[in-house]
Amino acid sequence: MASFLSPVHVITGEGTLLQVPEQVRAFGSKKVMIYADPGVVKAGIVRKLEDILNDTHIENVVYSEVVPEPPLEAGNKAVQALKDSGADFVIGLGGGSSIDIAKAAAVLANHEGNVEDYLNMSGTRSLTNKGLPKMLIPTTSGTGSEVTDISVFSLESTKDVITHPLLLADVALVDPELTYTLPEKITASTGVDALTHAVESYISIHASPITDTLALDAVKRIGGNIRTAVWHGENQEARKQMSLGSLLAGMSFYNAGVAGVHGLAYPLGGRFKIPHGEANALLLPYVFEEIWPACMQKMGDIAEALGANIEGMSEREAAIAGVKELTHIVHDTGIETSLKAYGVKENDIEQLALDGIKQKRLLGRSPRKLYLNMIRSIYQKAYEGRTSI
Repeated sequence: MASFLSPVHVITGEGTLLQVPEQVRAFGSKKVMIYADPGVVKAGIVRKLEDILNDTHIENVVYSEVVPEPPLEAGNKAVQALKDSGADFVIGLGGGSSIDIAKAAAVLANHEGNVEDYLNMSGTRSLTNKGLPKMLIPTTSGTGSEVTDISVFSLESTKDVITHPLLLADVALVDPELTYTLPEKITASTGVDALTHAVESYISIHASPITDTLALDAVKRIGGNIRTAVWHGENQEARKQMSLGSLLAGMSFYNAGVAGVHGLAYPLGGRFKIPHGEANALLLPYVFEEIWPACMQKMGDIAEALGANIEGMSEREAAIAGVKELTHIVHDTGIETSLKAYGVKENDIEQLALDGIKQKRLLGRSPRKLYLNMIRSIYQKAYEGRTSI
């Protein structure tokens, strides 16, 4: 049996930001709270949305104190700001952090307690109502957060999440125009993050025919356009394909789940504050070097989707080709390939491994069980920047 969930309404296409007032009015809402980070404000995207709302006489207020990899304190502050604002509609505009904060705030505005009370691994309370209506609008092609029910928060040494269908967007709006000015580094890290969503959901033990179809299409779109999007960001067609690929990958991984790459990336974000997309991108080759024997047929599919010529190859050779293609993309997009670049020391590896093994929710979806010694080896290779294939 397989089930599939997604937001009630997904809007895609250039210029769709203009649809926001119509959607707000459909809920009978009068005042909008916009969550965005300072970078999105500086880029002028928030002003563009404010102008659209103001021109249609919809009151709005901006909360721009969103920080990357938000800690619990930032989440609680954002929830309180919404409660104090009098807003009756929430918009998350930006990357994954802004969207995650918006999701959590919209739901928790109608709940008692704090963010930490509802965390997956340590929370003691359960969500009971959907709170305020919410629209989620990504400005990167990477996180897929606009179509998931997950809000991620940084703890002292790792990360934890609030996850519940009540966090799903009422409207997910994906306008590729909002990604056209994204810098090279962010295009690379968020793009490989999206690719990671696609490939991890494709090989997940919870994959289904629906998620496989979405994931493989996402792999093709992202793999075929990410280099152009990074190094020739003015290429709008590449940007459109990346935007759609990220959306499809998000819909796939929300249902099939992600696995080892994300599980081992969480401690890197928690302990060393490595941005989520960069942590995933860095670990991607090293984790797949470890797990490919358990999913050889699907790794061959990934190789072909990424453009490798696997004709005449054995199943084993095609699978290895898939790992190589993933590694090439990480290198070609200029992403760091060693933990040393982020200040990680060799004597940190043991604690990272101990933190990583705790991510049972994510590791449990891997087609190959990852034991502590294997996790330790992955971090060691990532520290040295050394691939074996």
